[in-house]
Amino acid sequence: EVNLVESGGGLVQTGGSLRLACRTSAYRFRDYAIGWFRQVPGKEREGVARINLSNGQRYYAGSVKGRFTISRDNVKNTVYLQMNSLKPEDTAVSYCNSHGYGDSAYQPDYWGQGTQVTVSS
Repeated sequence: EVNLVESGGGLVQTGGSLRLACRTSAYRFRDYAIGWFRQVPGKEREGVARINLSNGQRYYAGSVKGRFTISRDNVKNTVYLQMNSLKPEDTAVSYCNSHGYGDSAYQPDYWGQGTQVTVSS
């Protein structure tokens, strides 16, 4: 089982910044990617960014490219999402996700408990 513990959500004004953190046990396994998703009531969960823990390859959704940066700290077993130039439409509950591939493809996806991000106009 992969554990994911999120932190760092909060309330910020338009144009402000927040940094989310996801501490994960996925580092114990090979072939894992950690992603950040977000969800607002009545809408499907949306993928925002993803990073491969092995090679650091990154992916961003078009709506956040250039504003958000995903990174990893292999010593602290933590993945970060730096969110800059925040907009009211970024308001959502943000979730950390682990996804196994290759040698870990047999593992199910795991999710964190979620952290609220609110951007006021």
